Amino acid sequence: MRLFVTGGAGFIGSAFVRRMMERDDVEALMVFDALTYAADMARLESVRDDKRFTFFKGDIRSRRDVGNALSSLHPDIIVNFAAESHVDRSIASPSIFIETNVLGTGVLMDAALEAGVRRFHQVSTDEVYGDLPIDSDERFSEGSPLQPSSPYSASKASADLLVLSYVRTYGLDATISRCTNNYGPWQHEEKLIPLTVSRALKGECIPVYGDGSNVREWIHADDHSAALEAIIRRGRKGEIYNIGSGMEISNIALIRMILRMLGRSEELISFVPDRPGHDRRYALDSGKLQQELGISFSGCDFDKRLREAISSCSCKTSPTSL
Repeated sequence: MRLFVTGGAGFIGSAFVRRMMERDDVEALMVFDALTYAADMARLESVRDDKRFTFFKGDIRSRRDVGNALSSLHPDIIVNFAAESHVDRSIASPSIFIETNVLGTGVLMDAALEAGVRRFHQVSTDEVYGDLPIDSDERFSEGSPLQPSSPYSASKASADLLVLSYVRTYGLDATISRCTNNYGPWQHEEKLIPLTVSRALKGECIPVYGDGSNVREWIHADDHSAALEAIIRRGRKGEIYNIGSGMEISNIALIRMILRMLGRSEELISFVPDRPGHDRRYALDSGKLQQELGISFSGCDFDKRLREAISSCSCKTSPTSL
């Protein structure tokens, strides 16, 4: 197997790269990354000396960059993690999200067709479905309508539709995964868990949108990576797979949990005006993943793994013991 992984220096992409580099059947793996603010080559330190590993700095919007990288590797599988992913940033500056997440995906698929790759996998998000009522037990299935709320989720939904059109029109062997919120080590400080940890350890106010009642489903980045491996190996052409754990918690409850683990006061919490279009609740039905590929996650060890994520959090604050 020869893998071409875009966005592989990012939080989730690097977790996938580290996992796949443990596989004996991986003949070569190239990480293709523009090294924007959220990337960190330190996440790949454990694999950089492996002679099967190569790195190419490039932008998925550039046909030249993508073409040069692919011609030097000749991969049979492309996994696209490369994306602008922060909702607040997308509200402030939507154009870069459209360019990277939509146009960049198109550039990659054109290159995939030209290179004759065996499988193209698009890493998407549960946010393309919009939101659910907080007080319901509903869950999104792969057939749920797309109702994105932010420029970020709209750009990812657009990319998903573009991928499906390439399957039908050009015969590209592609799959799509839509995952819930991820957590784990090496996450960028703009995300909720490392932001809360960093601010708590510095004694700074922790901003909470609205009343903090918005609910998210959480999955560890290593579990997400396990599901992705199963999909690229055994997933069916043209199919979408939801990836979730069933572990739901409100933002305010999660922040309070982190503060308790750190021994910090809840007085640090500062409620701020809600952001525009803020989704109320995400929850996925991952039954298809379990039924077709035998992959499922429970989230029963969330407390333990959250403590581990906090301890190894990729923020600039001094480490803490829990």
